[in-house]
Amino acid sequence: MGSVYHLDLDKKKICGAKIALLPGDPFRSQIIAEKISETYGTVNKKLAWKREFCTYLAEIKGKNLLITSTGIGGPSTSIAIDELAQLGITTFIRVGTTGAIQDHINIGDVIITSGSVRLDGASTHYAPIEYPAVAHYEALNALIEGAKKAKVRYHVGITASSDTFYPGEERTDSFTGYVLRRFQGATKEWQKLHVLNYEMESSTVLTLTASMGLRGGCITGVVNRVGIGKITKEALKAGEENVIKAAIAAVECLL
Repeated sequence: MGSVYHLDLDKKKICGAKIALLPGDPFRSQIIAEKISETYGTVNKKLAWKREFCTYLAEIKGKNLLITSTGIGGPSTSIAIDELAQLGITTFIRVGTTGAIQDHINIGDVIITSGSVRLDGASTHYAPIEYPAVAHYEALNALIEGAKKAKVRYHVGITASSDTFYPGEERTDSFTGYVLRRFQGATKEWQKLHVLNYEMESSTVLTLTASMGLRGGCITGVVNRVGIGKITKEALKAGEENVIKAAIAAVECLL
């Protein structure tokens, strides 16, 4: 096959890679690739950058892997996963940031998603809403081992994965400050149901990979807690650094 349309990649470019780390932010692709090179003494290479999709090729213990950004939300994430799967990628790990909604979770901790509440729309185009958004057991186990190896405080559990950053996460710091009635009180309900956090891509990642017979996982760094307010540079740095360390350590278990 030739080059896939959105990612601007082909099978020759990815050099036999089977694993893809999926940050949301395209600039984080380079950060992760450079961290891998620093950790393992290997080289990395930027393969393509088209729209929100920035891809680097990196190497861990003689095995190539991709770091491909997905952009924000389910629709663009579904494009990245589908096109990477067309090229032969079989393992997908989302590496992102998140807002915690449980009191025992701190800024800088990482959350490993075992399953997601499907508050998105994109995943319903691949499987009906009754289909569970669950992590592959090998990816889940690897992420736990990666967090332990990286000596990062971690939590494992359910994530609420919303299509929107403001109303879907019951935020009132939007332009209007109004939250639709269907979302009013939602955070309290998720807390009572032991949901750990909000983010925007895990339900798409986990539904698509499970329904396609592929391995999927999600690990996110906590950069905000409900009620705290705006995300600070310090919080973002702590969450981002810890999640990248844990995700890279997890890859060794998946090679």
